[in-house]
Amino acid sequence: MPKPARAVFDNMFAFPPNRETLGATAYFIVKNDANILLDCPAWDEENQQFLRDQGGVRWLFITHRGGIGKHVKEIQQTFGCEILIQEQEAYLLPGLTVTTFEKEFTLSGASRVIWTPGHSPGSSCLYQGENGGVLFTGRHLVPDREGNPVPLRTSKTFHWRRQINSVVLLREAFVPETLQYICPGANTGFLRGKGAIAQAYDKLAQLDLDALLQTKPQL
Repeated sequence: MPKPARAVFDNMFAFPPNRETLGATAYFIVKNDANILLDCPAWDEENQQFLRDQGGVRWLFITHRGGIGKHVKEIQQTFGCEILIQEQEAYLLPGLTVTTFEKEFTLSGASRVIWTPGHSPGSSCLYQGENGGVLFTGRHLVPDREGNPVPLRTSKTFHWRRQINSVVLLREAFVPETLQYICPGANTGFLRGKGAIAQAYDKLAQLDLDALLQTKPQL
């Protein structure tokens, strides 16, 4: 039986990993008439009903090309939502109505999207300014075995130096008081039941980026 979405914070939920997106974790932010779905959860009846019960979807934000899944069209048709994706990856959604952005896009006073290329050309994060500041990072930053946020270099990484530069961008954009949590889009099993990475900014600041640049790709 499918597992239900679980609350990370009062108005933020994480779906179980989706096989169609190689085990990625999709999230849902409840904002009255401006609900945001981040990436594609499994398109089963339980998840569909959960989204309906929360008031539907206003925005479907794709954090990177690996978060698209097979049912973007059905999600848009079911909820009449807008699809938001960085402009370099919009071509992956032919025949669909999409909203694109270059570097940043503001969804509301508390929600904005930031382009963080490297993992993929259009890899982007969503910042939610509630609960001390929460950054949804897709696969740009994922937890290591100790549960700390790291950029992960794989054989499919688009551009490693750009990904490291995107970490620098985030460190310059926030301070400890405005970035307290990270919700990663993959490797969530390393969080060991925790919904988010706490003390997020401090852990980002501790990363040795020069050493990371020398990292060899993982398979």
